[in-house]
Amino acid sequence: MASQFSTSVLWLTLALSVVCNAATVQQQPRAAVPAGYVAAPYYPTPHGGWAASWNQSYAKAAALVGQMTLAEKTNITGGSGIYMGKPPLNTHSMNLYVPCVGNTGSALRLGFPQLCLQDSALGVASTDNVTAFPAGITTGATWDKSLIYARGVALGKEFRGKGANVYLGPTVGPLGRKPLGGRGWEGFGHDPVLQAVGGALTIKGVQEQGVIATVKHLIGNEQEMYRMYNPLQPGYSSNIDDRTLHELYLWPFAAGVRAGVGAVMSAYNAVNGSACSQNSYLLNGLLKDELGFQGFVMSDWLSHMSGVGSALAGLDMDMPGDQQIPLLGTSYWKYELTRAVLNGSVPVDRLDDMVTRVVAAWYQMGQDAGFGPPNFSANTHDKDGLLYPAALISPSGQVNWYVNVQADHYTVARQVAQDAVTMLKNNGSLLPLQTGTSGGGGLKLSVFGTDAQVNPDGPNACGNRACNVGTLGMGWGSGVADYPYLDDPITAIRKRVTNVTYYNTDSFPNVPAVGVDDVAVVFITSDSGENSFTVEGNHGDRDASKLAAWHGGDDLVKAVAGKYSNVVVVVHTVGPLILESWIDLPSVRAVLFAHLPGQEAGESLANVLFGDVSPSGHLPYSITKSATDLPDSVATIRTPVGLDLLGQVQDTYTEGLYIDYRYLNKMGTKARFAFGHGLSYTNFTFTNASIKSVTQLTATPPPRGQKGATPAYSTSIPPASEAYQPSGFSTVWRYLYSWLSKSDADSAYAVGAAGTSKYPYPTGYTNTQQSSGMVAGGGEGGNPALWDTAYEISVQVTNTGTKYSGKAVAQAYVQFPAGIAYDTPVVQLRDFEKTDTLAPGGTQTLTLTLTRKDVSVWDTTVQNWVVPGVGERFTIWVGEASDTLTVGCYTDSLACQAGLQPPV
Repeated sequence: MASQFSTSVLWLTLALSVVCNAATVQQQPRAAVPAGYVAAPYYPTPHGGWAASWNQSYAKAAALVGQMTLAEKTNITGGSGIYMGKPPLNTHSMNLYVPCVGNTGSALRLGFPQLCLQDSALGVASTDNVTAFPAGITTGATWDKSLIYARGVALGKEFRGKGANVYLGPTVGPLGRKPLGGRGWEGFGHDPVLQAVGGALTIKGVQEQGVIATVKHLIGNEQEMYRMYNPLQPGYSSNIDDRTLHELYLWPFAAGVRAGVGAVMSAYNAVNGSACSQNSYLLNGLLKDELGFQGFVMSDWLSHMSGVGSALAGLDMDMPGDQQIPLLGTSYWKYELTRAVLNGSVPVDRLDDMVTRVVAAWYQMGQDAGFGPPNFSANTHDKDGLLYPAALISPSGQVNWYVNVQADHYTVARQVAQDAVTMLKNNGSLLPLQTGTSGGGGLKLSVFGTDAQVNPDGPNACGNRACNVGTLGMGWGSGVADYPYLDDPITAIRKRVTNVTYYNTDSFPNVPAVGVDDVAVVFITSDSGENSFTVEGNHGDRDASKLAAWHGGDDLVKAVAGKYSNVVVVVHTVGPLILESWIDLPSVRAVLFAHLPGQEAGESLANVLFGDVSPSGHLPYSITKSATDLPDSVATIRTPVGLDLLGQVQDTYTEGLYIDYRYLNKMGTKARFAFGHGLSYTNFTFTNASIKSVTQLTATPPPRGQKGATPAYSTSIPPASEAYQPSGFSTVWRYLYSWLSKSDADSAYAVGAAGTSKYPYPTGYTNTQQSSGMVAGGGEGGNPALWDTAYEISVQVTNTGTKYSGKAVAQAYVQFPAGIAYDTPVVQLRDFEKTDTLAPGGTQTLTLTLTRKDVSVWDTTVQNWVVPGVGERFTIWVGEASDTLTVGCYTDSLACQAGLQPPV
């Protein structure tokens, strides 16, 4: 979604073009979903409130909702409209001004305010005096749980300080299935466990500050192109089989629900032919029943496409409130939801559950006491601005108070950026660079590439960062924040070295004679983002640039390597690149992936380049030698085929479980740099490993317990008077209200009271609550037994170097027993831990944990998690990367061995 008012022209242009064309062109019929991929009906929406950890919040919420009128209830479940910030009251008070990217309605009569929903996953978007943190992919590259959590805490403090009730993050979908996908950089890596840990710890840190976190996007939003429905074309369908859905794409969402997340955002696309915002199996069945989600589900911006249908399917909040064509003042909910309840189409208890879920999340985070109002505008940086930016005529007033919420969060941002720097190559120990003197006079350094210096027009010169000019610190789209500053690499390098020549160009210039000891540092990039913007021919996804460096970066590296004998390549990138044209050149002696470092790009890199710290980042994805090393279903972007160019694009996950390193290992294909790879200036050994059985496992978990009590809701249609628009109220065009005129309300009530609603309910629909629920459920995140610790592995990590201190990462992968009835990848990441900084000779013992779920597979027949081959040998491999696993621990003998041949 686009999050700045400056993009309203984009939306309006789109709306007008669609309206003009819709008169003669209708949306094409949905293309056939391949056989075997089914979005089964699942009704009704399970009522929330049965989980013990939410009991008190639901009790408070049910009491408050019980006092609300029908119009107040429907007001809370929908947004007030895109770029419509101020509530419909005759006041300009800051305390009532809600100018965020999403704004719910309110029930101010009862003390429930409008909620401010605000991007982005890496910082408070579209405002100032905030921290531009490293992106999710950078955070994942640290492989450091404490840092992931610390970043979440800092994010939560900044969102709270700005008065944002809801943090629209973290991103765990896309999972990174497609290396070309536009928004993989917002998440933590191309693995469900890395995503799950990153997401859950971020949720914990944010929500401890009293801010509602939003895990997104549920589910299958693995590419940007063709993701959105519009009147001419449906969004693509991600066709995912049941086992793959559970073991890969749903896995990090389960961890987020387990962490108590308050909100979930649905994806734009369809899954198995049913749009995510109204996919009853996904929202009602998997999320709210099997995973036991207690919070509320919101639509992604402008992805809401039905009224009654989405309500029945489990959607709880429509964002930002408009229909797919915005800025027309129309909505599928708000006044239409009021009408649907009065005429009996939407059951009253479904509406009450929607509202109670929203209010319960508000209480759960303690926002009923001491939570300040928004003090910024997502629509302008000016002090004063329009109160209704989308209206034709709007009053003005103060909209920004310039509250600084940065505190010392730059230290967290810099630590994340620094500890994410991943050294892929260091031939001859070129790094760290030796300056020779305290002033750096002994080193002659040449720096190449525009990425080394901040955009000369300023780091925020391009709205939504929709350009690749200067240092690349984040991708583009709604997942960005404004830089308070950008500490660029060239500035940090010049602080260390006196003799630096900077060539601010991406073409190799004429250079003077080069000495044998001269060092060149080449900066190259690769960018991507949201499909709302096209950058240098890339439509969000890297569909134009593919896996090559932008701006001819690969050619620049080769040209510099032809002149210099000592070349260091620094890469700022959203994801993997193909490095084959230069990676083996003798002159290219060192390669650092700095990922997307945010505002602290300079010092974080310089600390590694010059040896203040050893690099300790590890790749959160594999780097292949060729794009064709991965299957076509993963390596390419799906596009319309044949003559039906306006039909639904079908993106079928034919590779199943085999993405990234899983596929490479299956095919025996050696990556250029494997998932988890990362070098240090020192060396580490893993010794004295031991394994302990903690929980005696059975083939399936113990049966789920019965659900706790949920609020009791009335099923009686309320009186029409609860929906009447107040007399004498002056409305604002395009603002979305929940009231109806008296005549409309009376007409709708007459239909409902007579029981003559003609709504065509979907196949399988019922409004009778299911007391038992899905067999794999029973708690937040699924059956609580899934989270029982099955095995603990301890390993002693020693810095065996003699010169440099450093941090090591221990990665634990499971290998299932041979001969079981299930096809499983060779190894799969299950846990990781990072040491403290170890001095030469220093030692630390790390403990890695595997749960019941970690040693289970999803059985599509019994619809449950199954431990295959109970009592047989599972091997838990431990090492520094997925291809350097040399310690094996066995679950049958409870013995460990070191110095083994890696399984791949």
